Amino acid sequence: MGLVRLFIKDCDNVTDPAVRERYGILSGAVGIALNLLLSAGKLFAGLMTGSISITADAFNNLSDAGSSVVTLVGFKLAGQKADDGHPFGHGRMEYLAGLLVSLMILLVGVELGRSSIGKILRPEEVDFSLVSTGILAASILVKLWMGQFNRGLGRKIGSAAMAATAADSLSDAVATAAVLAGTLVNRFAHVNIDGWVGLAVAVFILRSGWGAAKDTINPLLGESPDPELVKQLRDLVLSHPQVVGMHDLIIHDYGPGRRLCSFHAEVPQDADILDAHDAIDHIEREIKEKFGIETTVHMDPIATADEKVNQLRRQVADLARVVEPEMTIHDFRVVRGPTHTNVIFDAVVPHKCRLTDEEVLQRLRRAVSALDPTYQAVIQIDRAYVE
Repeated sequence: MGLVRLFIKDCDNVTDPAVRERYGILSGAVGIALNLLLSAGKLFAGLMTGSISITADAFNNLSDAGSSVVTLVGFKLAGQKADDGHPFGHGRMEYLAGLLVSLMILLVGVELGRSSIGKILRPEEVDFSLVSTGILAASILVKLWMGQFNRGLGRKIGSAAMAATAADSLSDAVATAAVLAGTLVNRFAHVNIDGWVGLAVAVFILRSGWGAAKDTINPLLGESPDPELVKQLRDLVLSHPQVVGMHDLIIHDYGPGRRLCSFHAEVPQDADILDAHDAIDHIEREIKEKFGIETTVHMDPIATADEKVNQLRRQVADLARVVEPEMTIHDFRVVRGPTHTNVIFDAVVPHKCRLTDEEVLQRLRRAVSALDPTYQAVIQIDRAYVE
Protein backbone atom coordinates (compact mmCIF):
# COMPACT_ATOMS: atom_id res chain seq x y z
CA MET A 1 0.00 0.00 0.00
CA GLY A 2 2.86 2.34 -0.84
CA LEU A 3 0.57 4.40 -3.10
CA VAL A 4 -1.81 4.97 -0.19
CA ARG A 5 0.85 6.43 2.12
CA LEU A 6 2.27 8.47 -0.73
CA PHE A 7 -0.99 10.16 -1.76
CA ILE A 8 -3.22 10.02 1.35
CA LYS A 9 -2.33 11.98 4.44
CA ASP A 10 -3.52 10.46 7.74
CA CYS A 11 -4.47 7.30 5.81
CA ASP A 12 -5.30 5.30 8.96
CA ASN A 13 -8.10 7.68 10.02
CA VAL A 14 -10.63 5.90 7.79
CA THR A 15 -13.69 7.15 9.71
CA ASP A 16 -12.97 10.71 8.53
CA PRO A 17 -15.13 11.43 5.43
CA ALA A 18 -12.32 13.56 3.95
CA VAL A 19 -9.87 10.63 4.20
CA ARG A 20 -12.43 8.27 2.65
CA GLU A 21 -12.88 10.74 -0.18
CA ARG A 22 -9.13 10.68 -0.89
CA TYR A 23 -9.18 6.87 -0.94
CA GLY A 24 -11.97 7.02 -3.53
CA ILE A 25 -10.10 9.57 -5.65
CA LEU A 26 -6.95 7.42 -5.59
CA SER A 27 -8.88 4.29 -6.59
CA GLY A 28 -10.69 6.12 -9.36
CA ALA A 29 -7.57 7.78 -10.77
CA VAL A 30 -5.60 4.52 -10.86
CA GLY A 31 -8.55 2.75 -12.47
CA ILE A 32 -9.04 5.38 -15.17
CA ALA A 33 -5.36 5.46 -16.16
CA LEU A 34 -4.79 1.69 -16.27
CA ASN A 35 -8.11 0.79 -17.90
CA LEU A 36 -7.64 3.34 -20.69
CA LEU A 37 -4.16 1.92 -21.31
CA LEU A 38 -5.47 -1.67 -21.37
CA SER A 39 -8.41 -0.76 -23.59
CA ALA A 40 -6.14 0.85 -26.18
CA GLY A 41 -3.79 -2.16 -26.19
CA LYS A 42 -6.59 -4.72 -26.54
CA LEU A 43 -8.40 -2.73 -29.22
CA PHE A 44 -5.17 -2.71 -31.21
CA ALA A 45 -4.78 -6.48 -30.69
CA GLY A 46 -8.42 -7.17 -31.58
CA LEU A 47 -8.26 -5.20 -34.81
CA MET A 48 -4.97 -6.89 -35.69
CA THR A 49 -6.32 -10.44 -35.23
CA GLY A 50 -10.01 -9.92 -36.05
CA SER A 51 -11.01 -11.54 -32.72
CA ILE A 52 -14.44 -10.56 -31.40
CA SER A 53 -13.52 -11.75 -27.89
CA ILE A 54 -10.39 -9.56 -27.73
CA THR A 55 -12.26 -6.55 -29.12
CA ALA A 56 -15.10 -7.12 -26.65
CA ASP A 57 -12.55 -7.32 -23.85
CA ALA A 58 -11.16 -3.96 -25.00
CA PHE A 59 -14.60 -2.34 -24.69
CA ASN A 60 -15.00 -4.06 -21.32
CA ASN A 61 -11.89 -2.21 -20.13
CA LEU A 62 -13.23 1.03 -21.61
CA SER A 63 -16.41 0.58 -19.55
CA ASP A 64 -14.19 -0.11 -16.53
CA ALA A 65 -12.59 3.30 -17.05
CA GLY A 66 -16.10 4.74 -16.99
CA SER A 67 -16.80 2.80 -13.81
CA SER A 68 -13.69 4.32 -12.25
CA VAL A 69 -15.00 7.77 -13.14
CA VAL A 70 -18.27 6.89 -11.40
CA THR A 71 -16.35 5.68 -8.33
CA LEU A 72 -14.29 8.86 -8.22
CA VAL A 73 -17.32 11.13 -8.58
CA GLY A 74 -19.29 9.04 -6.07
CA PHE A 75 -16.64 9.39 -3.37
CA LYS A 76 -16.29 13.09 -4.13
CA LEU A 77 -20.03 13.63 -3.68
CA ALA A 78 -20.14 11.37 -0.60
CA GLY A 79 -17.47 13.53 1.03
CA GLN A 80 -19.65 16.64 0.98
CA LYS A 81 -20.67 17.98 4.36
CA ALA A 82 -24.23 17.78 5.66
CA ASP A 83 -26.54 20.64 4.72
CA ASP A 84 -30.09 21.77 5.42
CA GLY A 85 -31.51 19.53 2.71
CA HIS A 86 -29.40 16.51 3.72
CA PRO A 87 -28.84 16.72 7.49
CA PHE A 88 -27.34 13.22 7.60
CA GLY A 89 -24.74 13.99 4.93
CA HIS A 90 -24.23 12.50 1.47
CA GLY A 91 -22.52 9.24 2.43
CA ARG A 92 -24.98 7.03 0.55
CA MET A 93 -23.64 8.46 -2.72
CA GLU A 94 -20.83 5.95 -2.22
CA TYR A 95 -23.36 3.11 -2.27
CA LEU A 96 -25.02 4.59 -5.37
CA ALA A 97 -21.62 4.75 -7.08
CA GLY A 98 -21.09 1.07 -6.32
CA LEU A 99 -24.53 0.27 -7.71
CA LEU A 100 -23.82 2.16 -10.93
CA VAL A 101 -20.52 0.30 -11.32
CA SER A 102 -22.41 -2.99 -10.89
CA LEU A 103 -25.00 -1.99 -13.51
CA MET A 104 -22.24 -1.10 -15.96
CA ILE A 105 -20.68 -4.54 -15.37
CA LEU A 106 -24.05 -6.17 -16.13
CA LEU A 107 -24.49 -4.06 -19.27
CA VAL A 108 -21.08 -5.13 -20.55
CA GLY A 109 -21.94 -8.77 -19.87
CA VAL A 110 -25.21 -8.53 -21.80
CA GLU A 111 -23.56 -6.83 -24.79
CA LEU A 112 -20.67 -9.29 -24.84
CA GLY A 113 -23.11 -12.21 -24.71
CA ARG A 114 -25.06 -10.81 -27.66
CA SER A 115 -21.89 -10.34 -29.74
CA SER A 116 -20.60 -13.79 -28.84
CA ILE A 117 -23.82 -15.54 -29.88
CA GLY A 118 -23.54 -13.80 -33.23
CA LYS A 119 -19.97 -15.05 -33.54
CA ILE A 120 -21.08 -18.62 -32.72
CA LEU A 121 -23.77 -18.51 -35.40
CA ARG A 122 -21.45 -16.88 -37.95
CA PRO A 123 -17.85 -17.85 -37.04
CA GLU A 124 -14.96 -15.98 -38.61
CA GLU A 125 -11.29 -16.89 -38.88
CA VAL A 126 -9.11 -15.44 -36.14
CA ASP A 127 -5.47 -14.54 -36.83
CA PHE A 128 -2.74 -15.31 -34.30
CA SER A 129 -0.24 -12.66 -33.21
CA LEU A 130 2.54 -12.79 -30.64
CA VAL A 131 1.98 -9.09 -29.98
CA SER A 132 -1.70 -9.61 -29.14
CA THR A 133 -0.81 -12.61 -26.97
CA GLY A 134 1.70 -10.51 -25.05
CA ILE A 135 -0.84 -7.71 -24.60
CA LEU A 136 -3.41 -10.15 -23.19
CA ALA A 137 -0.87 -11.73 -20.80
CA ALA A 138 0.20 -8.30 -19.53
CA SER A 139 -3.44 -7.31 -19.13
CA ILE A 140 -4.11 -10.31 -16.89
CA LEU A 141 -1.25 -9.32 -14.57
CA VAL A 142 -2.39 -5.68 -14.44
CA LYS A 143 -5.99 -6.67 -13.66
CA LEU A 144 -4.91 -9.05 -10.91
CA TRP A 145 -2.91 -6.24 -9.32
CA MET A 146 -5.86 -3.83 -9.65
CA GLY A 147 -8.17 -6.37 -8.04
CA GLN A 148 -5.88 -6.83 -5.05
CA PHE A 149 -5.29 -3.06 -4.83
CA ASN A 150 -8.99 -2.19 -4.71
CA ARG A 151 -9.81 -5.11 -2.43
CA GLY A 152 -7.18 -3.86 0.00
CA LEU A 153 -8.59 -0.32 -0.14
CA GLY A 154 -12.14 -1.64 0.27
CA ARG A 155 -11.24 -3.66 3.35
CA LYS A 156 -9.28 -0.77 4.81
CA ILE A 157 -12.21 1.67 4.70
CA GLY A 158 -15.13 -0.83 4.56
CA SER A 159 -16.36 0.30 1.14
CA ALA A 160 -18.92 -1.67 -0.91
CA ALA A 161 -18.11 0.51 -3.94
CA MET A 162 -14.45 -0.49 -3.87
CA ALA A 163 -15.38 -4.12 -3.27
CA ALA A 164 -17.48 -3.93 -6.45
CA THR A 165 -14.54 -2.40 -8.33
CA ALA A 166 -12.24 -5.15 -7.04
CA ALA A 167 -14.71 -7.84 -8.14
CA ASP A 168 -14.88 -6.20 -11.56
CA SER A 169 -11.08 -6.23 -11.91
CA LEU A 170 -10.77 -9.88 -10.89
CA SER A 171 -13.59 -10.88 -13.26
CA ASP A 172 -11.76 -9.02 -16.01
CA ALA A 173 -8.60 -11.01 -15.28
CA VAL A 174 -10.53 -14.28 -15.60
CA ALA A 175 -12.27 -13.01 -18.74
CA THR A 176 -8.99 -12.04 -20.39
CA ALA A 177 -7.43 -15.36 -19.38
CA ALA A 178 -10.32 -17.14 -21.12
CA VAL A 179 -9.83 -15.00 -24.23
CA LEU A 180 -6.10 -15.82 -24.23
CA ALA A 181 -6.85 -19.53 -23.83
CA GLY A 182 -9.27 -19.39 -26.76
CA THR A 183 -6.63 -17.67 -28.91
CA LEU A 184 -4.05 -20.33 -28.10
CA VAL A 185 -6.51 -23.17 -28.73
CA ASN A 186 -7.36 -21.68 -32.12
CA ARG A 187 -3.68 -21.33 -32.99
CA PHE A 188 -2.39 -24.74 -31.93
CA ALA A 189 -5.48 -27.01 -32.02
CA HIS A 190 -7.05 -25.28 -35.04
CA VAL A 191 -10.44 -25.15 -33.31
CA ASN A 192 -12.31 -21.84 -33.47
CA ILE A 193 -13.90 -21.36 -30.05
CA ASP A 194 -13.74 -17.55 -30.08
CA GLY A 195 -17.52 -17.11 -29.84
CA TRP A 196 -17.92 -19.76 -27.14
CA VAL A 197 -15.11 -18.22 -25.08
CA GLY A 198 -16.78 -14.82 -25.43
CA LEU A 199 -20.09 -16.30 -24.25
CA ALA A 200 -18.43 -17.94 -21.24
CA VAL A 201 -16.77 -14.63 -20.37
CA ALA A 202 -20.16 -12.89 -20.65
CA VAL A 203 -21.75 -15.32 -18.20
CA PHE A 204 -18.87 -14.83 -15.75
CA ILE A 205 -19.15 -11.03 -16.02
CA LEU A 206 -22.93 -11.16 -15.45
CA ARG A 207 -22.47 -13.32 -12.37
CA SER A 208 -19.82 -10.97 -10.99
CA GLY A 209 -21.96 -7.91 -11.69
CA TRP A 210 -25.01 -9.41 -9.98
CA GLY A 211 -22.99 -10.24 -6.86
CA ALA A 212 -21.56 -6.72 -6.72
CA ALA A 213 -25.03 -5.22 -7.20
CA LYS A 214 -26.44 -7.16 -4.24
CA ASP A 215 -23.60 -5.92 -2.02
CA THR A 216 -24.49 -2.29 -2.79
CA ILE A 217 -28.28 -2.66 -2.86
CA ASN A 218 -28.46 -4.15 0.65
CA PRO A 219 -27.18 -1.08 2.54
CA LEU A 220 -29.37 1.16 0.38
CA LEU A 221 -32.47 -0.85 1.28
CA GLY A 222 -31.47 -1.05 4.94
CA GLU A 223 -29.73 -4.27 5.99
CA SER A 224 -29.30 -5.62 9.51
CA PRO A 225 -26.22 -4.27 11.28
CA ASP A 226 -23.18 -6.46 11.85
CA PRO A 227 -24.02 -8.90 14.72
CA GLU A 228 -20.53 -8.35 16.15
CA LEU A 229 -21.20 -4.59 16.35
CA VAL A 230 -24.53 -5.28 18.08
CA LYS A 231 -22.77 -7.53 20.61
CA GLN A 232 -20.10 -4.90 21.32
CA LEU A 233 -22.76 -2.24 21.84
CA ARG A 234 -24.71 -4.46 24.24
CA ASP A 235 -21.56 -5.33 26.19
CA LEU A 236 -20.63 -1.65 26.48
CA VAL A 237 -24.09 -0.56 27.65
CA LEU A 238 -24.54 -3.39 30.15
CA SER A 239 -21.07 -2.83 31.60
CA HIS A 240 -22.55 0.19 33.39
CA PRO A 241 -24.08 -0.92 36.72
CA GLN A 242 -26.87 1.66 36.49
CA VAL A 243 -28.30 -0.16 33.42
CA VAL A 244 -29.92 -3.57 33.92
CA GLY A 245 -31.08 -4.19 30.35
CA MET A 246 -31.60 -2.72 26.89
CA HIS A 247 -34.03 -3.19 24.01
CA ASP A 248 -35.39 -1.61 20.82
CA LEU A 249 -31.87 -1.16 19.42
CA ILE A 250 -31.98 0.47 15.96
CA ILE A 251 -28.92 1.39 13.88
CA HIS A 252 -29.42 3.67 10.88
CA ASP A 253 -26.76 3.64 8.16
CA TYR A 254 -26.52 6.87 6.14
CA GLY A 255 -23.27 5.90 4.47
CA PRO A 256 -19.85 4.73 5.66
CA GLY A 257 -18.87 6.58 8.82
CA ARG A 258 -22.36 8.09 9.15
CA ARG A 259 -24.38 5.88 11.49
CA LEU A 260 -27.03 6.78 14.04
CA CYS A 261 -28.17 4.56 16.89
CA SER A 262 -31.08 4.59 19.33
CA PHE A 263 -32.21 2.19 22.05
CA HIS A 264 -34.06 1.95 25.36
CA ALA A 265 -31.94 1.51 28.49
CA GLU A 266 -33.64 -0.21 31.41
CA VAL A 267 -32.86 1.24 34.85
CA PRO A 268 -34.30 0.30 38.28
CA GLN A 269 -37.40 2.37 39.04
CA ASP A 270 -36.03 3.30 42.47
CA ALA A 271 -32.65 4.48 41.11
CA ASP A 272 -31.51 8.08 41.58
CA ILE A 273 -32.73 9.83 38.42
CA LEU A 274 -29.72 12.16 38.20
CA ASP A 275 -27.26 9.30 38.64
CA ALA A 276 -29.04 7.22 35.98
CA HIS A 277 -29.19 10.17 33.58
CA ASP A 278 -25.48 10.84 34.04
CA ALA A 279 -24.75 7.19 33.20
CA ILE A 280 -26.86 7.46 30.03
CA ASP A 281 -24.97 10.60 28.95
CA HIS A 282 -21.68 8.79 29.52
CA ILE A 283 -22.88 5.81 27.42
CA GLU A 284 -23.79 8.10 24.52
CA ARG A 285 -20.35 9.75 24.59
CA GLU A 286 -18.57 6.41 24.91
CA ILE A 287 -20.37 4.93 21.88
CA LYS A 288 -19.49 8.04 19.85
CA GLU A 289 -15.81 7.83 20.81
CA LYS A 290 -15.44 4.07 20.32
CA PHE A 291 -17.66 3.40 17.29
CA GLY A 292 -18.20 6.85 15.75
CA ILE A 293 -21.99 6.43 16.10
CA GLU A 294 -24.29 9.26 17.17
CA THR A 295 -26.58 7.76 19.81
CA THR A 296 -29.90 8.68 21.42
CA VAL A 297 -30.97 6.70 24.49
CA HIS A 298 -34.46 6.50 26.01
CA MET A 299 -34.47 5.58 29.71
CA ASP A 300 -37.05 3.00 30.84
CA PRO A 301 -37.66 2.52 34.60
CA ILE A 302 -38.47 -1.08 35.53
CA ALA A 303 -39.34 -2.87 38.77
CA THR A 304 -36.40 -4.94 39.99
CA ALA A 305 -36.98 -5.13 43.75
CA ASP A 306 -40.39 -6.88 43.65
CA GLU A 307 -39.62 -10.61 43.58
CA LYS A 308 -43.20 -11.56 42.63
CA VAL A 309 -43.01 -9.32 39.56
CA ASN A 310 -39.57 -10.74 38.70
CA GLN A 311 -40.89 -14.30 38.94
CA LEU A 312 -43.91 -13.48 36.79
CA ARG A 313 -41.61 -11.80 34.23
CA ARG A 314 -39.56 -14.99 33.95
CA GLN A 315 -42.72 -17.09 33.56
CA VAL A 316 -44.08 -14.87 30.80
CA ALA A 317 -40.71 -14.88 29.04
CA ASP A 318 -40.80 -18.70 29.05
CA LEU A 319 -44.34 -18.65 27.65
CA ALA A 320 -43.25 -16.30 24.85
CA ARG A 321 -40.48 -18.73 23.85
CA VAL A 322 -43.06 -21.53 23.65
CA VAL A 323 -45.05 -19.47 21.13
CA GLU A 324 -41.87 -18.58 19.16
CA PRO A 325 -38.42 -19.83 20.30
CA GLU A 326 -36.66 -16.52 19.51
CA MET A 327 -39.33 -14.21 20.94
CA THR A 328 -38.29 -11.91 23.79
CA ILE A 329 -40.19 -9.52 26.06
CA HIS A 330 -39.38 -6.17 27.64
CA ASP A 331 -41.03 -3.18 29.39
CA PHE A 332 -42.68 -5.68 31.75
CA ARG A 333 -44.87 -4.25 34.50
CA VAL A 334 -47.84 -5.30 36.60
CA VAL A 335 -50.80 -3.10 37.55
CA ARG A 336 -53.04 -4.68 40.17
CA GLY A 337 -56.74 -3.77 40.49
CA PRO A 338 -59.71 -4.92 42.62
CA THR A 339 -61.07 -7.35 40.00
CA HIS A 340 -58.13 -8.14 37.73
CA THR A 341 -54.40 -7.59 37.21
CA ASN A 342 -52.99 -6.07 34.03
CA VAL A 343 -49.81 -7.81 32.89
CA ILE A 344 -48.26 -5.29 30.52
CA PHE A 345 -45.28 -5.98 28.25
CA ASP A 346 -43.84 -5.66 24.74
CA ALA A 347 -43.17 -8.83 22.75
CA VAL A 348 -40.34 -8.74 20.19
CA VAL A 349 -41.30 -11.10 17.36
CA PRO A 350 -38.58 -12.17 14.86
CA HIS A 351 -39.29 -11.42 11.20
CA LYS A 352 -39.10 -15.10 10.28
CA CYS A 353 -42.01 -15.98 12.59
CA ARG A 354 -44.81 -17.50 10.49
CA LEU A 355 -47.57 -16.39 12.85
CA THR A 356 -49.46 -13.16 12.25
CA ASP A 357 -49.39 -10.46 14.93
CA GLU A 358 -52.98 -11.30 15.87
CA GLU A 359 -52.16 -14.99 16.27
CA VAL A 360 -49.19 -14.12 18.48
CA LEU A 361 -51.39 -11.85 20.62
CA GLN A 362 -54.08 -14.51 21.04
CA ARG A 363 -51.61 -17.24 22.03
CA LEU A 364 -49.80 -15.00 24.52
CA ARG A 365 -53.07 -13.82 26.10
CA ARG A 366 -54.32 -17.39 26.53
CA ALA A 367 -50.98 -18.46 28.01
CA VAL A 368 -50.93 -15.56 30.50
CA SER A 369 -54.55 -16.15 31.53
CA ALA A 370 -53.72 -19.82 32.12
CA LEU A 371 -51.29 -18.73 34.85
CA ASP A 372 -54.08 -16.94 36.71
CA PRO A 373 -57.64 -16.21 35.48
CA THR A 374 -57.41 -12.66 36.90
CA TYR A 375 -54.43 -11.83 34.68
CA GLN A 376 -55.23 -9.73 31.61
CA ALA A 377 -52.35 -9.40 29.16
CA VAL A 378 -51.83 -5.97 27.58
CA ILE A 379 -49.29 -6.59 24.82
CA GLN A 380 -47.49 -4.44 22.27
CA ILE A 381 -45.98 -6.34 19.31
CA ASP A 382 -42.49 -5.18 18.29
CA ARG A 383 -40.14 -6.33 15.53
CA ALA A 384 -36.41 -6.85 15.94
CA TYR A 385 -34.17 -4.50 13.91
CA VAL A 386 -30.95 -6.33 14.75
CA GLU A 387 -29.97 -9.99 14.66
